[in-house]
Amino acid sequence: MACTSCASDKPGTLNDPKWRRALWIALAINGGMFGVEIVAGITGGSKALQADALDFFGDAANYAISLGVAGMAIAWRARAAMLKGATLAVLGLYVLLAAGWGALYGTVPHAEVMGIIGVAALIANLLVAVMLYRFRSGDANMRSVWICSRNDAIGNIAVVLAAGGVFGLNSAWPDLVVATLMAVLGLSGGFQIMRQARAELRSGLTPAPSAYRQPLERVG
Repeated sequence: MACTSCASDKPGTLNDPKWRRALWIALAINGGMFGVEIVAGITGGSKALQADALDFFGDAANYAISLGVAGMAIAWRARAAMLKGATLAVLGLYVLLAAGWGALYGTVPHAEVMGIIGVAALIANLLVAVMLYRFRSGDANMRSVWICSRNDAIGNIAVVLAAGGVFGLNSAWPDLVVATLMAVLGLSGGFQIMRQARAELRSGLTPAPSAYRQPLERVG
């Protein structure tokens, strides 16, 4: 499932060439798979694939924010996170509405497309998880990046199982159920990100008490 925490923004971590290289590779894989899954989900009529694409988008945004704005002031990092959360929530709402529309008027999705793309997505997430495995013992943010990739693989397995259900039952319901669950998680994650970003933005823009409160000078 899409993670709500960004990759590490500690200077020492960001300056590690191996860590930055791993993030760039993970960003490329997740960004590419987001495009593949969203297109395959729309053309193949699979709402679960569209929902699974949210995971790749969320992780790609995490890596991009980490690499692009992590060294900037907290206000800029919070604005970037706010944009990410809003986009994730909009995509989640779209998939949720698409699932509802599919339940009423949709047709049975292409199980073979779901299966092939689902397996490809699973392989992609496993590759990223293996690549990031060496950083699992780092700081909390490093661990979270690896855990995100590991958990996303579980979502890919759900899509593959939904493809089997669609094929076996000749029904769209397995696809719709998985899509709904993942879309709700995407919406929840997006709102959590925006709530945290708002709090960080307020704390970053509010001057510390020492900035406007001068101590009284003793007279005499």
